[in-house]
Amino acid sequence: MAEETGQEKTEEPTSRRLEKAREEGQVPRSKELNTTMVLLFGAAGLMAFGPWLADHINEIAHMGFSFNRETAFDSSMMGSFLGASLREAALGLAPWLALVLFAAFLGPIGVGGWLFSSKAIAPKLDRLDPLAGLKRMFSANSVVELVKSWAKVLVVGFVAWLVLSHYFTDAMNLARQDTEPAIAGAVDIILWSVIFLCASTAIIAMVDVPWQIYSHTKKLRMTLQEIKDEYKESEGRPEVKGRIRRLQREIAQRRMMADVPTADVVITNPTHYSVALSYKSDLMKAPVLVAKGSDQVALKIREIAKEHNVPMMQAPPLARALYVHAKVGEEIPEGLYVAVAQVLAYIYQMDLFVKGRGPKPQRKPDMPIPRDFRVDPDPQT
Repeated sequence: MAEETGQEKTEEPTSRRLEKAREEGQVPRSKELNTTMVLLFGAAGLMAFGPWLADHINEIAHMGFSFNRETAFDSSMMGSFLGASLREAALGLAPWLALVLFAAFLGPIGVGGWLFSSKAIAPKLDRLDPLAGLKRMFSANSVVELVKSWAKVLVVGFVAWLVLSHYFTDAMNLARQDTEPAIAGAVDIILWSVIFLCASTAIIAMVDVPWQIYSHTKKLRMTLQEIKDEYKESEGRPEVKGRIRRLQREIAQRRMMADVPTADVVITNPTHYSVALSYKSDLMKAPVLVAKGSDQVALKIREIAKEHNVPMMQAPPLARALYVHAKVGEEIPEGLYVAVAQVLAYIYQMDLFVKGRGPKPQRKPDMPIPRDFRVDPDPQT
């Protein structure tokens, strides 16, 4: 995309770009950190579990050299001695191996977190491309790897010189000590030397980890056009979103129109607004607005109401107030209870009069509208 548009990848990767890269197994990893963790934990494990391992090695040596003449000439005992030696070796190495295995998992998790991606292990033919291989050989990353290799040699060599200088006198004094103290002292010097040498690789890891994070982020950088395209894909193109909203409005209107025949009254403006109300005293606490609309929608509401003999009343202030302050499918605001109650009472009395069961209402109700619910009329209305 950058080559096609001529734009430079100057923008930081978006969260979606990072998520997609993670799904493909692309996360920052530091080999130096992994090596450092394994070496350090391995050296520390030797110091912590050294006596345990020495006891099992001693047991293996004891089994290998303490046997009688009959056992030496019994070929069937060879398998038994071998199995016992393997068990002792496994028991002796188990704690140390478990610690090293933990370090092998801890290193990668430290940078990039835990990740298993089948896409990362899938075969890719582009990796066999010789031109791509040459490009990787002479890339900036290869130069960094070369510098790190030389730095490791220099740093480890310098730390080794410091360690040998520090323990040189103690090592020379081992020749004048008895056998057991000399062996213990030699083991102690070797273990501490190994720990210091392993710790020296942490210096390289401290430089490599920020570089790997920076390199990974730089590789995923995006152009402005890529960010715009991603936003369109995630949020939806404007024309598609507009069509979806239009379809949603049409579906909502069809559902609303289907409820108009169930209304008890339709209040009009008389031409620009129409609101349909329903009230079932045994089911509702207050009247519910089942439909509302302006202009063509208002006209359609009145047509449906006329087809289904739903009473209609002209009350412009109340129609405007209900249209603005009430929502379809919800109860009307409390401030309009009195006005709507007067309308419903008038409609009920008129229905009784038409059926010959009561006198004709004298006049239409006043329908008081609270100041907070009043809506100024449109000049065209």
